[in-house]
Order: sequence, then C-alpha cells, then structure tokens
Amino acid sequence: MHVLIVEDEITLASEVRNYLEKEGFSCEEAHTGKIASDKLFSNEYDLLLLDLGLPDYDGIDLLKESIANNSNTAVIILSARSALEDRIKGLNVGADDYLPKPFSLLELKSRIMAVMRRKHGIRVNIILINGLGIDLDKRIVSVSGNIVSLTRKEYDILSFLILNKNRVVTRLQISEHIWGDIIEENYNSNYIDVHIKNLRKKLAEYIEGDFLETVRGIGFQFIEINPVQS
Repeated sequence: MHVLIVEDEITLASEVRNYLEKEGFSCEEAHTGKIASDKLFSNEYDLLLLDLGLPDYDGIDLLKESIANNSNTAVIILSARSALEDRIKGLNVGADDYLPKPFSLLELKSRIMAVMRRKHGIRVNIILINGLGIDLDKRIVSVSGNIVSLTRKEYDILSFLILNKNRVVTRLQISEHIWGDIIEENYNSNYIDVHIKNLRKKLAEYIEGDFLETVRGIGFQFIEINPVQS
C-alpha cells in the first residue's frame, strides 16, 4: 500500500512512517502543503494521511486536490484541531475518517485497515475470492487451509490486484503502490513481470486457473470468477 504522510511535524511524520513501513506499507512524507500538492498531482496513492494544520496551505484544499486527482485514494485526517466543525467539514468534503492528535500508532493502523476495507467494499479481515483466502491483517494467502508461501513483494502485488479486481492496473501503478517509485517511460526492467510469473507458478501449485491476466502493453488485472448459479 502506497501512503503519503502530509505532516509538518517532522518527528511525528518520521515516527508514523517508520511504524507503517515495519507493517509493510510503502510511505512518502511531505512536510509542506506545496510539496504535498506536487506529489498528489504527479503520483497515485492508496492512502493519504493528512494534517489539516499546515503553515503554508489549507488542508481542506489538499483534500479536494486528492479527490480530484484520484478519487480512489482513501483519506484519514490527522489533526490537533478538535473543533466539531473542522471534523464535519473534512468528512463532508470527502475524507474517510478523522483521527485527532495525539493518537496511538496501533489505533492508526486499525483505522487504516478499517478504511481500506470500506473503501474497497470489504467487510471482514479475510477476502475469499476464486478459492483464495487473503488475510489482510496477517498478510497471509491460503487455499483450503494451506498457506501459499509468498515473498513480501508477491503478497503486496497480489493483494493490490485483488483489491482492484476486474480492473486493469498499469505497471506504473503497481510500481508506485509497492515501491513508491515512478517508472520512466523508457524503462527496460521486467521486475514486475518476474513477480507476476512467480505468483502464477506458486498459485498453480494449489489451485487451478490463471486469474492474473496480462493486458499487453498496459499491465495486469485479477479476474474474479463468478460461481455458476444452479
């Protein structure tokens, strides 16, 4: 999951980033509204952690920019502002949740997972799809009780594709989500294709069917197979 942390308190931003990266997230920091605005314009993020009280920018304006650039980005407001009107305004504009400072990192993670589940229409911690079980909290993939041994990157790619099921995801989007990088247009690396190949091979050991479709020249998509109605 690719996260942008917009926070002018550098110590707090680093603390949140270090914690989330240990939990498997890919994070970037922006300590000013201007930097955050540039990043939101240039990149796609799965989650925006947004401090409203920035010295150089209105946090609500950043929220609007995030929604305009990528409506799929989940937004959690992190702010010392405790006034009810600020919270209501942020939620009415389009934020998914509001967590006032100070907060515990454990609660932050819990809020993130809850928001991402709601954002993608998931109501439980475990996704069941095409015979696969995906435990979002434990980061485990299983088939009929058998755990599929995946690397961290393989899991991240698979879960990202599943959360965007039946939708073509570009190599650029995968790269930004997993590595936080932007691929140059003339890049010649095939590292994403290698991970996809390894995923197909590992999943084939446990379940029939190839759900990872390659869309030539664009990227990949996870195809959800609907059960036959009797």
